[in-house]
Amino acid sequence: MEYILNPWPWYVSGPLIAIVMAILLYFGKTFGMSSNLKTLCAIGGAGKFSEFFKFDWKEQVWNLIVVLGAIIGGFIGTHYLSNDSGTDLNPVTISELKQMGFQNSGETLVPDELYGVDAISSPMGLTLLIVGGLLVGFGTRYAGGCTSGHAIAGLSSLQKPSLIAVIGFFVGGLIMANFILPLIF
Repeated sequence: MEYILNPWPWYVSGPLIAIVMAILLYFGKTFGMSSNLKTLCAIGGAGKFSEFFKFDWKEQVWNLIVVLGAIIGGFIGTHYLSNDSGTDLNPVTISELKQMGFQNSGETLVPDELYGVDAISSPMGLTLLIVGGLLVGFGTRYAGGCTSGHAIAGLSSLQKPSLIAVIGFFVGGLIMANFILPLIF
């Protein structure tokens, strides 16, 4: 039973993702979380306020299964397929994070200093959430999709714009982790 509780290895999860992508490509469908958010906004009537949301959202209802699957899968994964193991971090990374004020780096999946209730209810945490959300929303719209859409669907269908977007995501992540995050903390 111990094996089941550990994270799935790449050779199980990778082929499962590839099978899903092959099925979507076969049926001429695309994948990405941001398209689901666009569909939800259109269902909610956002088309009355913005041309971007004026489309036949009924053709995209199937894609909302991805959202439902992510919610159900997250619940099952958290409650039945995970253990209390932390994240295996390099000792140098742990030392650098402790210098920034992260006390329990690697002991939990995400640091409480960023994702705990106290952190997100503080003025600094709330500001980071709002600014981060706006930047992610702008970036997703500007790039024509989100990280999952470009990295999984776009690259698997050999789209050059997705390759450029994924390179941009990685460069942005490196800049954030190495230069901006140390300035914030």
